[in-house]
Amino acid sequence: MGLDTYKTDYYGQIGWDFGDRSVLDIGGGEVSMLLKSKASKRIIIDPLMDKLPKWARMRYKEAGISAFSYRGEDVAKINCSVDCVLIYNVLQHTDNPEVIIKEVRKICKEIRIFEWIDTPVNIGHIQTLTESNLNGWLGGEGRAENLNQEGAVGRCYYGIFIGDKYASSSN
Repeated sequence: MGLDTYKTDYYGQIGWDFGDRSVLDIGGGEVSMLLKSKASKRIIIDPLMDKLPKWARMRYKEAGISAFSYRGEDVAKINCSVDCVLIYNVLQHTDNPEVIIKEVRKICKEIRIFEWIDTPVNIGHIQTLTESNLNGWLGGEGRAENLNQEGAVGRCYYGIFIGDKYASSSN
């Protein structure tokens, strides 16, 4: 996903520094990457946010992260623009990944994505993502490769893509 790491003060864990940029995590769940990130504004949407354990919701609140219980397809409901959207291992769990990407592109300057591709539909993965579909939806070419590293095994897709807000921010 092209993220720069920095050493956090949260138990010595590695995190990510987005500087003065605003970041939205699609489908962050209980353990969003934003918990270990620096950014001027951090937002998470996840359709199960209101069903997460209270401790998880409180952790986001105490960390200054805005968390909303919306589906990725409904990202417009947060009514804001952001510098960066993170999509990490979530689209195969959604009803309409193409719509999510279409809606996300409208509100951001860049999209950073990592997804497993060519995985058959099963009880936990209701979509099979392909390199071709993701390239078309994102309007560019990501990188696809076979991964076998620290228990992560399969074909993956990742990249950084320009959102519709990029052009208006570079004037």
